[in-house]
Amino acid sequence: MNAPLRSGPDLAHLRTLVLNADMQPLSWAPLSVWSWQTAFVAVMQERVIQVKTYDDVVARSGSGAFEVPAVVALKRYRKRRKVAFTRYHLFLRDEFRCQYCGGRFSARELTFDHVVPRSRGGRTSWENIVACCSADNLRKGNKTPREAGMKLMRVPFEPSPHQLDAAARKLPLAQAELHQTWLDFLYWDAEIEH
Repeated sequence: MNAPLRSGPDLAHLRTLVLNADMQPLSWAPLSVWSWQTAFVAVMQERVIQVKTYDDVVARSGSGAFEVPAVVALKRYRKRRKVAFTRYHLFLRDEFRCQYCGGRFSARELTFDHVVPRSRGGRTSWENIVACCSADNLRKGNKTPREAGMKLMRVPFEPSPHQLDAAARKLPLAQAELHQTWLDFLYWDAEIEH
């Protein structure tokens, strides 16, 4: 039986998981996904390999049906060298924990703190910024942690892409964000429950 031809709003919610050539997600932080349209064009241009498809068909021709890509893989391995210095990546590096009290917070509840205050020559860099809750940020103020009688959980550092991906994999992914066809590629090395 042929899958029904669908278009428009029926397909609007579909996204495509993008894997590196080693069949691992290109990125976990955030999870590497494309719109299905971008993935479809990449498949047609033979820039990626279509690994899995949804049941939806977007077009038919004399040579066959064109299915919506659910999972694609890059043909050539792409090595990620550096991590962009963003709020999300900073919070992810610090596992969404205040680096002073250790409490876990949502991104909305977190801010960031210059360990050495900017007014004292502290730079805005991976090595001088930490995730911080509002209460501790206010308490620390324009002081160093030592002056404020506070201790950092760990020294801030510039994370590698691998370190950020490992931190992202520990976070619960919203089940609504994940399609069933992706699960084999996201959790292939997870410990099996018995």
